[in-house]
Amino acid sequence: MQKNLVIVESPAKAKTIEKFLGNDFKVLSSYGHIRDLKKKEFSIDTESFVPKYEIPAEKTKLVNELKSQAKKADTVWLASDEDREGEAISWHLFEVLNLKAENTKRIVFHEITKPAILEAIENPRDIDLNLVNAQQARRVLDRIVGFKLSPVLWKKVKPALSAGRVQSVVVRLIVEREREIQNFKGEESYRITAVFTPQEGDTSTEIKAELNQRFKTKEEAMEFLEVCRNSEFRIQEITTRPQKRVPAAPFTTSTLQQEAAHKLNFTVAQTMMVAQRLYESGRITYMRTDSVNLSGLCIGASTKVITELMGEKYVKSRQYQTKSKGAQEAHEAIRPTYMDQAEIEGTPQERKLYDLIWKRTIAPQVADAELEKTTIVISIGGQNAQFIATGQVVKFEGFLKVYRESYEEDQEQEDESRMLPPMQQGQILVRKEIMATQRFAQRPPRYNEASLVHKLEELGIGRPSTYAPTISTVQQRGYVEKGNKEGVKRSYDVLTLKS
Repeated sequence: MQKNLVIVESPAKAKTIEKFLGNDFKVLSSYGHIRDLKKKEFSIDTESFVPKYEIPAEKTKLVNELKSQAKKADTVWLASDEDREGEAISWHLFEVLNLKAENTKRIVFHEITKPAILEAIENPRDIDLNLVNAQQARRVLDRIVGFKLSPVLWKKVKPALSAGRVQSVVVRLIVEREREIQNFKGEESYRITAVFTPQEGDTSTEIKAELNQRFKTKEEAMEFLEVCRNSEFRIQEITTRPQKRVPAAPFTTSTLQQEAAHKLNFTVAQTMMVAQRLYESGRITYMRTDSVNLSGLCIGASTKVITELMGEKYVKSRQYQTKSKGAQEAHEAIRPTYMDQAEIEGTPQERKLYDLIWKRTIAPQVADAELEKTTIVISIGGQNAQFIATGQVVKFEGFLKVYRESYEEDQEQEDESRMLPPMQQGQILVRKEIMATQRFAQRPPRYNEASLVHKLEELGIGRPSTYAPTISTVQQRGYVEKGNKEGVKRSYDVLTLKS
């Protein structure tokens, strides 16, 4: 007789876990849910909202095997994932396999490592029916919305379409953005930029600056350029102030989806598929989480790695707090299971995503980046308008040595062109070129997968773990099209005043 039967969700996870447990444990997989609402029926009692479940034909053989193995075991350990869906899977297993409470234990773990698995075995709990009911309520709501709204689509749009609780909102957001784009009326303006050189000293040095106002018409811009023709340009004020940049928090499901899209060009579905493989092979912690917490063990291991790689001055331990309502703070952020593994073996996609997660976990434990921002105000003789030149110098890289968030990379590229030479207040500058460029207000951009995830999270719609299947579904069913649209060339005026 088998002493212990452990049931997990996926076969890959089963193989990994079986390595950590002794011969007294047999690990099998349920391959996800073993029963669900009937596919072709409403399957919900409209009076009591009690769902009616069935075991799909393709799962019958598996269920019989699990029943047989459960009867042979002294103890059955339900080890599905620790989210609502996982809790529901454990509950369905308990019900379908006719398990008894006295010899059934529910265990959860956030990472697939030997210490985590053994600790879970030492601390079993009961099935959390609140989580189960939450999952059932969502599933029932999905079915009600889908079955009641879909016939409306068949009548009003075309047959064979289907609606969903989150799908419908996603499509609406995209349609509303498209209407904004169609109704957009762009205003034009003239942006004034200038290149100056010092009158004395190193006259080859260039200072790039921008006027602190814009002109609405071509005539106003031309008039200003004429004023500049004989004006004196002098440095009126120089201010230098220190700045600090703080690293972003470790990854949650949605921030991982967004950064992988920006940095690796992964689709949301691709990110979750690769992350699932990394989790099941024991490389990273659970990838469905809205928490930014890190365990003390992880922070300690990260500090050791940073000290070894960069030195003690780069160490600054931090713990972030989750801002979103209803976040599960008991969970951890997505992080590598072993921080001393900076690289792993695997497919190119797995290595790239792991590298991104490793860097984003290390960065929050690295010191702030220290910068020095310089602003030069250039007066124009007899005018109220001023030219402003800005630049910044990185005094101490800090976390930027490890990881730059997408917007920081854009900022860095912009700053590189704005390095300022040493200057003095009152110094006279010579205009090399002043240019008035016609600009048009930009219409709202269409959503890409990353910006759509950001919007859904901002509005509190759905759960981050549902974003990938939802976004894939609205594309597969033809509700929206994903693609690149060629831009339309637009002519614009450039007025130049040269020395």
